[in-house]
Amino acid sequence: MPRKSKRPAAPMRAKAATRKAKPKPSAAHKRVRAKSSHAKSSRDKVRSHRKHMREKGYRLVQMWLPDTRTPEFAREAHLQSLRASNSPTAEIDQAWVDSISWWNSEEAAELAKSEPAQWWREPE
Repeated sequence: MPRKSKRPAAPMRAKAATRKAKPKPSAAHKRVRAKSSHAKSSRDKVRSHRKHMREKGYRLVQMWLPDTRTPEFAREAHLQSLRASNSPTAEIDQAWVDSISWWNSEEAAELAKSEPAQWWREPE
């Protein structure tokens, strides 16, 4: 792809870099700013919280999930449930769902009664 300008690429990059670069505040400016604000900024609160959670052995994971509160999501979920219930294999599909959903069955409730109290480790 041909460049629009006749100038060499390196000087163009250098000029763009100088435009984007912001002057860094001096150490004295940072000290004055820190003394003048009594309350923590939201950035400092988040940083502190994340540090605390890492110290507890957690790691940050961010992901995008479907927004289940929207009408579009409700409409699509309803359409998919209708397709599943009207499919030729609906009975087989439901049997499979039931087979993997034992955790909320009577059998699972009986098993939970026989387990020692709090056999899992509570988060600190």
